[in-house]
Amino acid sequence: MNALSITVGSENQFSLTVEQWVPRPVAEVFSFFADAGNLDRLTPAWLRFEILTPRPIEMKAGALIDYRLRLRGWPIRWRTRINEWLPPVRFVDEQVRGPYRLWHHTHTFVERDGGTLVGDRVRYAVPGGAVVNALFVRRDVAKIFAYRQQKLAELFP
Repeated sequence: MNALSITVGSENQFSLTVEQWVPRPVAEVFSFFADAGNLDRLTPAWLRFEILTPRPIEMKAGALIDYRLRLRGWPIRWRTRINEWLPPVRFVDEQVRGPYRLWHHTHTFVERDGGTLVGDRVRYAVPGGAVVNALFVRRDVAKIFAYRQQKLAELFP
Protein backbone atom coordinates (compact mmCIF):
# COMPACT_ATOMS: atom_id res chain seq x y z
CA MET A 1 0.00 0.00 0.00
CA ASN A 2 1.95 3.00 -1.29
CA ALA A 3 0.30 6.23 -2.35
CA LEU A 4 1.51 9.75 -3.10
CA SER A 5 -0.72 12.68 -4.07
CA ILE A 6 -0.48 16.46 -4.22
CA THR A 7 -3.65 18.54 -4.21
CA VAL A 8 -4.49 22.24 -4.40
CA GLY A 9 -6.12 23.78 -1.38
CA SER A 10 -7.40 27.26 -0.71
CA GLU A 11 -5.36 30.47 -0.61
CA ASN A 12 -2.54 29.02 -2.71
CA GLN A 13 -1.87 26.29 -0.15
CA PHE A 14 -1.05 22.84 -1.37
CA SER A 15 -1.20 19.45 0.27
CA LEU A 16 0.92 16.35 -0.17
CA THR A 17 -0.25 13.02 1.23
CA VAL A 18 1.89 9.89 1.27
CA GLU A 19 1.15 6.49 2.79
CA GLN A 20 3.52 3.55 2.80
CA TRP A 21 3.28 0.22 4.55
CA VAL A 22 6.52 -1.23 5.87
CA PRO A 23 6.84 -4.76 7.32
CA ARG A 24 8.24 -3.72 10.69
CA PRO A 25 6.73 -3.02 14.12
CA VAL A 26 5.58 0.53 14.81
CA ALA A 27 8.09 0.96 17.67
CA GLU A 28 11.01 0.15 15.35
CA VAL A 29 9.79 2.44 12.57
CA PHE A 30 9.04 5.32 14.93
CA SER A 31 12.49 4.94 16.53
CA PHE A 32 14.07 5.33 13.11
CA PHE A 33 12.18 8.59 12.52
CA ALA A 34 12.89 9.76 16.09
CA ASP A 35 16.59 9.96 15.21
CA ALA A 36 16.83 13.25 13.28
CA GLY A 37 20.11 12.04 11.80
CA ASN A 38 18.18 9.54 9.71
CA LEU A 39 16.57 12.36 7.74
CA ASP A 40 19.79 12.50 5.74
CA ARG A 41 19.26 8.85 4.72
CA LEU A 42 15.78 9.70 3.39
CA THR A 43 16.82 12.79 1.41
CA PRO A 44 18.05 12.65 -2.20
CA ALA A 45 21.75 13.45 -2.71
CA TRP A 46 20.91 16.16 -5.27
CA LEU A 47 19.63 18.34 -2.40
CA ARG A 48 23.06 18.24 -0.70
CA PHE A 49 21.25 18.06 2.61
CA GLU A 50 23.18 18.66 5.82
CA ILE A 51 21.97 18.82 9.43
CA LEU A 52 23.64 21.75 11.20
CA THR A 53 22.25 21.21 14.70
CA PRO A 54 24.78 19.33 16.87
CA ARG A 55 23.84 15.71 17.52
CA PRO A 56 22.38 13.91 19.23
CA ILE A 57 19.21 15.98 18.90
CA GLU A 58 16.70 15.46 21.67
CA MET A 59 13.40 15.06 19.86
CA LYS A 60 10.54 16.63 21.81
CA ALA A 61 7.92 19.32 21.41
CA GLY A 62 9.75 22.62 20.94
CA ALA A 63 12.98 21.10 19.55
CA LEU A 64 14.59 23.21 16.81
CA ILE A 65 16.59 21.63 13.99
CA ASP A 66 18.71 23.58 11.51
CA TYR A 67 19.61 22.30 8.03
CA ARG A 68 21.45 23.45 4.97
CA LEU A 69 20.57 22.25 1.47
CA ARG A 70 20.57 23.29 -2.17
CA LEU A 71 17.31 23.75 -4.02
CA ARG A 72 17.78 24.05 -7.78
CA GLY A 73 21.37 25.12 -7.09
CA TRP A 74 20.44 27.82 -4.56
CA PRO A 75 21.85 27.46 -1.03
CA ILE A 76 19.04 27.37 1.53
CA ARG A 77 19.01 27.39 5.30
CA TRP A 78 16.02 25.75 6.88
CA ARG A 79 14.90 25.62 10.50
CA THR A 80 12.10 23.40 11.74
CA ARG A 81 10.41 23.18 15.10
CA ILE A 82 8.82 20.02 16.43
CA ASN A 83 5.33 21.23 17.40
CA GLU A 84 3.94 17.88 18.56
CA TRP A 85 5.77 14.81 19.81
CA LEU A 86 3.55 11.82 20.59
CA PRO A 87 5.64 8.62 20.37
CA PRO A 88 5.06 6.15 18.80
CA VAL A 89 1.96 7.54 17.08
CA ARG A 90 2.82 10.89 15.50
CA PHE A 91 4.88 14.02 15.41
CA VAL A 92 4.54 17.34 13.64
CA ASP A 93 7.29 19.60 12.35
CA GLU A 94 6.86 23.09 10.97
CA GLN A 95 9.22 25.36 9.08
CA VAL A 96 10.32 28.34 11.17
CA ARG A 97 12.70 29.65 8.49
CA GLY A 98 13.22 28.39 4.96
CA PRO A 99 12.13 28.50 1.34
CA TYR A 100 8.38 28.05 1.88
CA ARG A 101 5.74 30.50 3.05
CA LEU A 102 4.29 27.52 4.94
CA TRP A 103 5.57 23.99 5.57
CA HIS A 104 3.56 21.95 8.11
CA HIS A 105 4.43 18.22 8.12
CA THR A 106 2.48 15.63 10.11
CA HIS A 107 4.08 12.17 10.42
CA THR A 108 1.85 9.29 11.52
CA PHE A 109 2.58 5.66 12.41
CA VAL A 110 -0.23 3.11 12.57
CA GLU A 111 0.17 -0.58 13.34
CA ARG A 112 -1.45 -2.47 10.47
CA ASP A 113 -1.34 -5.98 9.00
CA GLY A 114 1.75 -7.01 10.97
CA GLY A 115 3.69 -3.89 10.02
CA THR A 116 3.42 -0.11 10.12
CA LEU A 117 1.53 2.30 7.90
CA VAL A 118 3.78 5.37 7.67
CA GLY A 119 1.85 8.50 6.77
CA ASP A 120 2.98 11.95 5.78
CA ARG A 121 0.71 14.93 5.30
CA VAL A 122 2.36 18.17 4.29
CA ARG A 123 0.56 21.48 3.91
CA TYR A 124 2.74 24.00 2.11
CA ALA A 125 2.64 27.36 0.36
CA VAL A 126 5.27 28.94 -1.84
CA PRO A 127 6.14 32.47 -2.93
CA GLY A 128 4.53 32.93 -6.33
CA GLY A 129 1.60 30.66 -5.45
CA ALA A 130 0.04 28.24 -7.91
CA VAL A 131 2.22 29.22 -10.87
CA VAL A 132 5.52 28.61 -9.06
CA ASN A 133 4.13 25.43 -7.52
CA ALA A 134 3.04 24.09 -10.92
CA LEU A 135 6.29 25.01 -12.68
CA PHE A 136 8.83 23.97 -10.05
CA VAL A 137 7.83 23.05 -6.53
CA ARG A 138 5.19 20.34 -6.97
CA ARG A 139 7.51 18.25 -9.14
CA ASP A 140 10.43 18.63 -6.70
CA VAL A 141 8.32 17.78 -3.64
CA ALA A 142 6.92 14.71 -5.41
CA LYS A 143 10.44 13.57 -6.37
CA ILE A 144 11.71 14.03 -2.81
CA PHE A 145 8.88 11.96 -1.31
CA ALA A 146 9.10 9.30 -4.05
CA TYR A 147 12.80 8.94 -3.19
CA ARG A 148 11.87 8.69 0.47
CA GLN A 149 9.39 5.89 -0.29
CA GLN A 150 12.08 4.01 -2.21
CA LYS A 151 14.60 4.39 0.64
CA LEU A 152 12.07 3.28 3.27
CA ALA A 153 11.37 0.16 1.22
CA GLU A 154 15.14 -0.55 1.10
CA LEU A 155 15.71 0.19 4.80
CA PHE A 156 12.71 -1.85 5.98
CA PRO A 157 12.52 -4.80 3.54
